[in-house]
Amino acid sequence: MATKRDYYEILGVGKDASADEVKKAFRRAAIEHHPDRGGDEAKFKEVNEAYEILKDPSKRQRYDQFGHAGVGGQNGYSGGNPYEGFGGFGQAPGGSAGQAGGFDFGDLGLGDIFSSFFGGGGQQAGGNRRQQRGRDVETQVEISFEQAIFGTEVELNLNLEDTCEHCKGTTVEPGHQLKTCDQCGGSGQVVNVTRTIFGNIQQASICPKCNGRGKIPDKVCTVCRGKGTQAKKQLVKMKIPAGIDDGATVRLREHGEAVANGPKGDLYVNIRVKPHKQFTREGELILSDEHIDLVQAAIGTEIEVETVDGLIRMKVPAGTQSGSDFKLSGHGVPRLKNGRSSADQSRGAHIVTIIVDTPTKLSKRQEELLREFQAETTPKRKFWN
Repeated sequence: MATKRDYYEILGVGKDASADEVKKAFRRAAIEHHPDRGGDEAKFKEVNEAYEILKDPSKRQRYDQFGHAGVGGQNGYSGGNPYEGFGGFGQAPGGSAGQAGGFDFGDLGLGDIFSSFFGGGGQQAGGNRRQQRGRDVETQVEISFEQAIFGTEVELNLNLEDTCEHCKGTTVEPGHQLKTCDQCGGSGQVVNVTRTIFGNIQQASICPKCNGRGKIPDKVCTVCRGKGTQAKKQLVKMKIPAGIDDGATVRLREHGEAVANGPKGDLYVNIRVKPHKQFTREGELILSDEHIDLVQAAIGTEIEVETVDGLIRMKVPAGTQSGSDFKLSGHGVPRLKNGRSSADQSRGAHIVTIIVDTPTKLSKRQEELLREFQAETTPKRKFWN
């Protein structure tokens, strides 16, 4: 795996650069490398990634302290769906031609995109007919924060058009066959002639009787009435990989609705992750706060920190300031490799932010002790005549 470049180096600024200087440097670099201006797309994404971190004060602070590991190991990705390839995740219904979230999903041809737009009806008449495809279906599932971190399996109860069990989707009554369509003569298209002031204009269209297939049943199925499908309740089991994020979309190929004489459509499952009462997530990082008192911050202490793996003991050194971050390596979000979770996958970090609580109610004795402490630690001023 290639070593990631320093974000300050990418933008050409120093570590002491102000927010305004970072913004100006980003604009210059973005214009220079923008693909629409003939620039390098890889460098343009690299510039965007660097700016996403350095423009945010908290992310910049963690990057300065921990490097790339402190900002979730972002790999040139901001938003969209990083899970393309896992069980067919990626493109949501109605996406742009081969694109989703700025990434090229080159596994689909242009014809397949049109097919998904029009419910599989994008076949052409004649010898170049494209096979009809079932309708894509979209649904949503909600999982807990822990299930998103460690992965889970869910069951989806759906009511979908499924292949007719009687005719197996052929639309033909068993024991009978398909015959040549008598309306189009097997071509799958009909030609209409329209008279205009410019002469006769011929226009070819899909044959309405055979739907462009060129053949019709000798006897239609007595169960589905020639439709080829039946509405059925279906139970779909789906594995959700460890490390999936809120808003991701999983595509299950050919788990959508059926169609006569063609493959099923796809099932798109939108993932929603319930917020956690204690943890938040940024990429591969899990973030949480821990409170200590003034004395513990001054002399140091050891505390128990709640993580997704259970309680972890963590040392807090003497002199810790409020807002200081501590990294618990290997207790964050599993990293997805090539869009898939793996048994040996590594994990990000859990960042613990220490909050020092200042006492608001002091006893008389506590106040006296603090004043004594202040007197001993405050430098005495010297006066000269």
